Amino acid sequence: MLDAPRELLRAMFAAAIETALPAKVVPARLPQPPRGRTIVVGAGKAAAAMARAVEDNWNRPLEGLVVTRYGHGAQCRKIEIVEAAHPVPDLRGQQAAERILHMVQDLSEDDLVISLISGGGSALLSLPAAGLTLADKQAVNRALLACGAPIGEMNCVRKHLSAIKGGRLAAAAFPARVVTLIISDVPGDDPSSVASGPTVPDSTTFAEARSILRRYGVTEPLSVIKHLERAADETPKPGDPRLARAEAVVIATPWTSLQAAAEVARNAGVAPLLLGDAIEGEARELGRAMAGFAHSAALRGHPVRAPGVLISGGETTVTIRGDGRGGRNVEFLLSLAIALDGLPDVWAIAGDTDGVDGAEEIAGAIVAPDTLARAAALGVDPRERLARNDAHGFFGALGDQVVTGPTLTNVNDFRAILVAR
Repeated sequence: MLDAPRELLRAMFAAAIETALPAKVVPARLPQPPRGRTIVVGAGKAAAAMARAVEDNWNRPLEGLVVTRYGHGAQCRKIEIVEAAHPVPDLRGQQAAERILHMVQDLSEDDLVISLISGGGSALLSLPAAGLTLADKQAVNRALLACGAPIGEMNCVRKHLSAIKGGRLAAAAFPARVVTLIISDVPGDDPSSVASGPTVPDSTTFAEARSILRRYGVTEPLSVIKHLERAADETPKPGDPRLARAEAVVIATPWTSLQAAAEVARNAGVAPLLLGDAIEGEARELGRAMAGFAHSAALRGHPVRAPGVLISGGETTVTIRGDGRGGRNVEFLLSLAIALDGLPDVWAIAGDTDGVDGAEEIAGAIVAPDTLARAAALGVDPRERLARNDAHGFFGALGDQVVTGPTLTNVNDFRAILVAR
């Protein structure tokens, strides 16, 4: 049996984060300086650290503004950093988006826009389309979050309620060259999905956005419904000449981070099995499914022999049913722990690589073979906590939370289930 399973899982999580840090991935992908001006804009939880990496590796004049989540800022000399709210947008994010859109207008073909995009940018870069208000967008965001809509569907709606997303930022910058550096947090690493693709052509439509709201029974605000029905200003599509000088480069991905974690496991004599970086679905249902894999590995040596670890990424969803404190990673773990039912020598970690699971500054948690026994000794009922979506409260009571602070990157969720013997 492994001597330090907790430490190994924490080291794997740390490696997944470290390999995606902006200081590591930005410098090699910077474009050649232009003849004219260089404007740096961006949005996301990694945007401030990306801006600092640009400044540290750019020897020509530049200026710009990026918006990031509260607490995720970084010290820059020439690029202004604005902090705003996530996952529900606020006025600071709206004002920053408006300034960014204005900043890229009236440029020439000799100018360069470096766009720094990472996960969380959709909420942070929130500029309502004409006729809509910030309150309208906040209401739709809350409704889709509460019903567990996948990120791709949320972004489709966001693009069609926005004056800046879905390629509109790049269209505003034409004829300047636009180079977008992307740290991906989405399944499949589609550039148009990260932060709702402000500089990337959009293949989704108003009709799809209307269909998504109908599917989840979202009928308010009425101004949003009417805006989608009018469909007056479709997003720029592939082939739009205004995006002819725009290019997007994905510089960090969830898959690369999973591979880095797998290497840590190998070096510790543990066989890694990567299950994929694009696993979606309801968090608690995935927890039950992964418990089945763990049981099979522990009892039959399949799909991995002990000592082995099952590694996966992606973005699950949580349908809010209760009044607890939770996030998708800890909800997954609590469901996993219940299904494992104290299975010996099986440990697990799950966390968001940005350091924030749900709306709290808690990255995730660790499950141990004695998790349920320790909870029972404290009088903490795991099933009751799961029913209330109170997984943060559950793991907090046990002292098993994983707290990293803002990591200043974001390659989505990391999950590892270790079968020690």
